[in-house]
Formats: sequence, C-alpha cells, structure tokens
Amino acid sequence: MKKIAVINDISGFGKCSLTAAIPVITAHGIQPCPLPTGVFSNQTGYESYKGVDLTSSMQDFIDEWKKLGVGFDGILTGFIPNSLQGEIISRFIDDFKGENTVVLVDPIMGDDGEIYDTYNEKSIEAVISLSEKADIITPNVTELALLCKKDIKKAYSPDEIKEMSASLNNEYVITTGINLGERIANAVYCKDGFRLIEAERLGQHFSGTGDIFSAYVLSDYLSGKDIFASVKNACEFIEKAIKLTLENESEKHYHPDGTAFETLLQI
Repeated sequence: MKKIAVINDISGFGKCSLTAAIPVITAHGIQPCPLPTGVFSNQTGYESYKGVDLTSSMQDFIDEWKKLGVGFDGILTGFIPNSLQGEIISRFIDDFKGENTVVLVDPIMGDDGEIYDTYNEKSIEAVISLSEKADIITPNVTELALLCKKDIKKAYSPDEIKEMSASLNNEYVITTGINLGERIANAVYCKDGFRLIEAERLGQHFSGTGDIFSAYVLSDYLSGKDIFASVKNACEFIEKAIKLTLENESEKHYHPDGTAFETLLQI
C-alpha cells in the first residue's frame, strides 16, 4: 500500500487540515501517515478556540519514524504557523524524500490580496523555502505572487499567472481560485502546457476545501492519473460537496463547519 506523510494540524470541529485530508487519502486506497503540528478544539475560523502547539514534539516523532525505517510515496504539507516548523518540515523532506517520492506543498500565506495576520517576514520566507523543495505546489493567486516576490493584488490575468508559474522551478504549479467573473478556475502549469480548469462559482467559502483539494490531487496523481485529470477530479469533487452541503445550509458567505464531503467518498 502506498503511503503519504501528511504534515498538518488537527481540529475537533471544522473539517479542515488532517480531518479533511485523511479520509480523502484513505478513499484512494492510500495510507495517510499524519505528523500533527498542533491540536485545536475547533479550527480558527470560529469565534473562539483552544489549541496546543506541537512544534516542540515534532522532531521526536520524526526521529521515531527514522528508527522504523519507513518511506513514503508522497509528502503533503499544509498550514505552517511559524518558521521553526518550516525548518523541521524542510529537514523532514530532505530525510524522507526518495527517488520516487512526490512532495506537494500548499503554501498557505494569504488570500484575496492580503497576507494572513499570523504571518511575518520570517515565516513567509520559511514557506517560500519549503515550496522550492516541492514537486507540486497549490498556491492561490495571492500566494503565487508571494512565491514570485511580486506585488500583491486581488486579481491576475491567466497570462500573468502563466508567466509567474513559469518563473518557478516546481514540476507542477497549480494556482487556485482564479476569478473569471461568473466562473472560477484553477490553472495548471507544467512542461506539458498551461491549462485552465473551470468550475461553477458558488459564492460561498467553506472550511477545509483547500485541504481536500491538495489531498485529492496528490492521491489521484499517485494513483496513476495525470496532473490535469487529478485537478479536474478534485475540482468536481469539491463542487459536488459544496452543492450537497448548501442543500441543507443557509446562504451565509462563510461556513466554518466545512462541507459534507464524507458522504461522497466511496467504500
């Protein structure tokens, strides 16, 4: 059985990070091996939360994995709250990335033209450094500009996104959340070309969709799909999950509880 090391935090409520990624990976017939970076009562999009930072324990966990002599077909990273975690994860990739290991980094730093309040110059540099080690990255348009050290703005044209993607050294650059008016798109850039994969613009924001997306893309790719098919399948899955959730949810803009994606996973 293939294995993916999933490095992220875990929340009791909110369906994001590990609680979003693990079932998606498992449904692909791949074993998820979580390396928790923190534990939260509920994700930070709620009015209040309590959490425990596990940065000081991560290296001890990693050292135990080294004793086991384990290897991974994939490595998936998500939210990085501080530069020290970035350094630990960077060393993890150095230690565990084999010849055929695929590394996907979701460079979470900001959105909609703004950098998240939890980030500073040092932590941004840590994410950029980590992204340089990835085979696949999944930035949104704001994060793509940060990776390319460009001025941040809310919208970029497909031509601008293609140019910025080409300036990076990753095998695959998947830019998410591109505003096309009534439609929304993800852009895939690689040596085989540049392609926009469009989806219906539903107007709501749900917790965990980015974590589902990155886990789905990596799992699909490791299962033998090409990168374009992997992104298309992930987009269609998330679109179905959102529509299903909206059947029983209000029309509020932000949904901290996440989507009902579990009902779409095949057993």
